[in-house]
Amino acid sequence: MKFGRTKNLDLYRFGMAMKTIDLFAGIGGIRMGFDYFGCKNVFSSEIDTHAQSMYGINYGEKPFGDINEISPRDVPDHDILLAGFPCQAFSIAGKGLGFKDTRGTLFFNIEKILQEKMPKSFLLENVKRLVTHDQCRTFQTIQEKLTNMGYTVYHKVLNTLDFGLPQKRERIYIVGFKDEIDFVFPKPLGFYAPLTDILESDEDIPLSYFLSEKIRAKRFKAVQVKPKNPSIWHENIGGNISPLPYSCALRAGGSYNYLVVNGNRRLTGREMLRLQGFPDSFKINVPYSQVRKIAGNSVSVPVIKSIAEQILVSLKEHRPAQHFCLREASG
Repeated sequence: MKFGRTKNLDLYRFGMAMKTIDLFAGIGGIRMGFDYFGCKNVFSSEIDTHAQSMYGINYGEKPFGDINEISPRDVPDHDILLAGFPCQAFSIAGKGLGFKDTRGTLFFNIEKILQEKMPKSFLLENVKRLVTHDQCRTFQTIQEKLTNMGYTVYHKVLNTLDFGLPQKRERIYIVGFKDEIDFVFPKPLGFYAPLTDILESDEDIPLSYFLSEKIRAKRFKAVQVKPKNPSIWHENIGGNISPLPYSCALRAGGSYNYLVVNGNRRLTGREMLRLQGFPDSFKINVPYSQVRKIAGNSVSVPVIKSIAEQILVSLKEHRPAQHFCLREASG
């Protein structure tokens, strides 16, 4: 996936005037989508030391650590707040405890920074289940807190598969503006790249990535349809195996055999980053076990890039909002 300067030079110049902050930054996937349009990041925060290390080697700056240890007033002034706040508290895999989980309460750190700095806009990302968690009460609480600060808020569930990458990954994206301006989420592209654009040749893969003959035989016996190559075999929670022409969502806590290429081997770190839209120039300097975790927690860069473009267009054009802010935005 190549990321160069946008062809829309007017938007690029406008983006150069925008300052962003990157909270719960991971390895900077959200930032990367805004950097593409010339935005300048002035602060980042990430508590995971391995993600910090990868962030540092790729962006030339080490993120601040625990967001609880910095006062909102000490966060630099900025125009757009970016945050992929921890999703495990709302996910099925994370037992869905929501605000009962300390990771869930980290949303309130975002709230405090927004209250203190009141940036022009924000983009928040989380798992799809956030919308329905606790009979929708969790999401309602989040929306109320954002709108009570005066923000015009839009939200939509988008699938990475619709934005050019062969990964089925549905996430909720929440966009807000300090002013009552119109916003439309990007439309799906209607296609995704073939797995041949993502996968490395088996000849170049170390033997340690390949399944044992026992596990491999068990997989081929369990698969219900004749697989086509290339495919990524997905094993669901019930043990059913599906060979697909795309990857199911990368998961930080997924088993080593959760996703298997052609029923034979595990995904490499580079392949996982490609599935999230990171260019091959993005450096990897952490162990494989940590790349799996980091990639599973990351965002899909092309989705962010498409949303970033629409946010900057809305800020530039400043058209009055056309519909009530709590409804799901059209796209």
